[in-house]
Amino acid sequence: MAGRILIIEDNDANRLFLTDYLEYCGYRVMGLYTGINLLTHLQAFQPQLILLNLKLPDIDGYTLLKQLQDTPWRDVPVIVLSGYAFATDQQRALALGARYYLVKPTHLQTLTQIVRRFLPPDDDSSEDPRP
Repeated sequence: MAGRILIIEDNDANRLFLTDYLEYCGYRVMGLYTGINLLTHLQAFQPQLILLNLKLPDIDGYTLLKQLQDTPWRDVPVIVLSGYAFATDQQRALALGARYYLVKPTHLQTLTQIVRRFLPPDDDSSEDPRP
């Protein structure tokens, strides 16, 4: 069974690109434009990894990180994928429970390595030639 990744990203092009790429790598992916009703989506999809943008139109990623701490999904690894490049942004996200922080734009090889650190692909996709 494929590992499940939830992407919370308001930029349509980024979200669709990440979804397509990660599905090609052997993961099941759900992409969300907004963080509203996150708990409902978590319960329905049961992600094993979350990719989170911090700047969202309705609620910021920091607030979502705080909300996750009070849920059964608090142990699901969250990788922040954000345009915020300041060290204070990174420190704040990590203090709120993010496991890793990547600054956009991120190389796919780097993203793949980090994702696989937290959620290895299925045995069937392990022969994928990409790094």
